[in-house]
Amino acid sequence: MSLVEIEREGPLARVWLNRPEVHNALSPELVAALVAALHALAHDDGARVLVLGGRGPSFCAGADIGAMRAAAGATFEDNLAEAERLGGAFAALADLPKPVVARVHGGVYGGGVGLACACDIVVAADDATFGLTEVRLGILPGLISPYVLRRLGDRRARELMLTGERFGADRALAAGVADHVVPAAELDARVAERVEQLLFGGPHAQARIKGLLELWADVGWEEYRAALPRTLAEVRSGAEAKEGLAAFLEKRKPRWAAER
Repeated sequence: MSLVEIEREGPLARVWLNRPEVHNALSPELVAALVAALHALAHDDGARVLVLGGRGPSFCAGADIGAMRAAAGATFEDNLAEAERLGGAFAALADLPKPVVARVHGGVYGGGVGLACACDIVVAADDATFGLTEVRLGILPGLISPYVLRRLGDRRARELMLTGERFGADRALAAGVADHVVPAAELDARVAERVEQLLFGGPHAQARIKGLLELWADVGWEEYRAALPRTLAEVRSGAEAKEGLAAFLEKRKPRWAAER
């Protein structure tokens, strides 16, 4: 059984966490399989949009109990190496140069929240439950914090991280963890609608937009503003922008939209 499954449907790649018997807990083996899948899809020009979901009753329950037991008896060096591998999974997801939609249901705890926050759009079932529960185990949500803070901001993240309390989909929507909350029976339909809208966008432009958003998070205002003219000029002079303008003037769909 593959710990991470990839389903292809034209330009859509569905990536499934596949440890349903343990609510897709993040074992080292699953993390390695996820990183490998994401790296492969990052270099696959045919995969334009990704959907990340979980098999079984939950999206992702966070840390694997077996891995946590092993960590308790491991050396600092071993714990550091494992933390770097896990952190690499969140980074690989966040750094993908193409849109990623999280399909969220059931339990979404700890690292599961981190995976969702590393995606571009989060669609959640109304019966999903969330929690940044690490503090209740005497640990902290360190590796996921950049992605949680980017989505929630300090004020909302602070309370949820410090209490470790569980919360429902409505609060997830209000806090910024989720972008859309729908009845569970409508989850796949809403995800499909978001994918459809994403496929209308130019893939190169989407990659550059994600790059600009990352730059905004990493540098000061002046440096960000200084980078914009060159970025815009590079995009405008590219083949994709020329095709987009031609399609607009000729009242037709651009090739990337017509071919999906």
